[in-house]
Amino acid sequence: MCGVVGIYGKKNKEVAQDLYDSLISIQHRGQDSCGIATYNKEFHIKKDIGLVQKVFNEENLLHLHGNMGIGHVRYSTVGRGTKEDAQPFIVNSPYGILMAHNGNITNFDELKKELAEKDLRQVNSSCDVDVILNVFASELAKQKQGSFLQKLSQALTNVYKRLEGSYSVVAYIAGKGFLAFRDPHGIKPLVWGKRGKEYIFASESAMFSMLDFELIGDVKPGEFIFVDTKGKIHHQMILNKKPYHCSFEYVYFARPDSTLDEVSVYKARLRMGNRLADRLKPYLEKLKIDVVIPAPSTADVAALTLAYDIGVKFRHGLLKNHFIGRTFIMPGQENRRKSVRYKLSPIELEIRGKNVLLLDDSIVRGTTSKQIVDLLRKVGAKKVYFAVCCPPLKYPCVYGIDMPTRQELIANHLSIEQVRKKINADFLIYQTLDDLISTLKKTKSDPKDFCTACFSGQYPTNISKQQLLKIEKARLKER
Repeated sequence: MCGVVGIYGKKNKEVAQDLYDSLISIQHRGQDSCGIATYNKEFHIKKDIGLVQKVFNEENLLHLHGNMGIGHVRYSTVGRGTKEDAQPFIVNSPYGILMAHNGNITNFDELKKELAEKDLRQVNSSCDVDVILNVFASELAKQKQGSFLQKLSQALTNVYKRLEGSYSVVAYIAGKGFLAFRDPHGIKPLVWGKRGKEYIFASESAMFSMLDFELIGDVKPGEFIFVDTKGKIHHQMILNKKPYHCSFEYVYFARPDSTLDEVSVYKARLRMGNRLADRLKPYLEKLKIDVVIPAPSTADVAALTLAYDIGVKFRHGLLKNHFIGRTFIMPGQENRRKSVRYKLSPIELEIRGKNVLLLDDSIVRGTTSKQIVDLLRKVGAKKVYFAVCCPPLKYPCVYGIDMPTRQELIANHLSIEQVRKKINADFLIYQTLDDLISTLKKTKSDPKDFCTACFSGQYPTNISKQQLLKIEKARLKER
């Protein structure tokens, strides 16, 4: 998973500080590396391994001149997670193009080979945006007729034919303007906003209020938006397919103060609590729950409505150290084990001698879940019941979330009862898939569809079993 932001600023205004502030707001989307690149007659770039506050300081921000720029936070699903794979990326021809993206290109290896043999372009990294950028640059260079907008349209038409997978892209073309486009299913989010004559494009709207940008809406699936050097907006639909927005964005990744594809993440999580409460009601007399405690902090919102609906008190029984990163996206199982111990501290007063219903957003590998259950027992919980905001995660994600292998997913090879025993809980209940999808729609008649591949095994793009196995083998080798 990654986070992108691009800003088209006022003439003679530096955008580096706004980009830095934006990356702080979406740091939760990637902790491996980060980067900022700006433009004022030439590109200026700084990127490295580490968190935003570690990589950037006052000195290097002052060297990032320009009123146009792109920022990125990353954790690696394709690639080595090295400095060389950090985004954004730049190519010098044609024009000079700066680019970053969120998603995952499933035909990465094929395109890398094709670029070398047919396009005569060398890809030197293992980062999939390097492939997207070179495919786009190659196709744009081929266009000899028409206005620049016509050339851009034809180039992107060819790009859409070549790329497979998920991609939400922001780019700046030197001397021409700012570009944003999204894969034809809109799997990964991309929103945009306005501040006077300035524009912002980002993976989430979380930073909009802080920076005084007004949310305009979403870059539509299969659409490109181009802001030329005069500030004029150009829209065009290149490839219109059925949307499949990532459902796990709402469950876990996105901040609750973001709005994605016209749906408030906060409202979606409130409804997740409502639906789980309905499922729990037949068991209440038997369980005799004393308190609802969320696993902080993604499950906090859902726990509020769940507790209210079942008539049980809500308490913050686990205190989170916010200076420890998100364990799910940390590289390496040992890092995750250590960080859980450092991250959570129990409030014994709310736990000892009580039947605790612990609510978490998901169970991925089961490592974190078991440690939290054991922690509650250690401080005196009488019973530990476990509720989950989403259905069992059974299948690898190939669109940019770090759930690459079936072996790592505890629910892939264990029944719900076996998962319960594995995480040492007294009771376990999951959200149903139908209920989850209902929480992601504004109304019952909302026509939007969502990618549920990690729950259902139904992938919205054409991906074969052979490709899935190839991706799994590659990821296992990297690990």
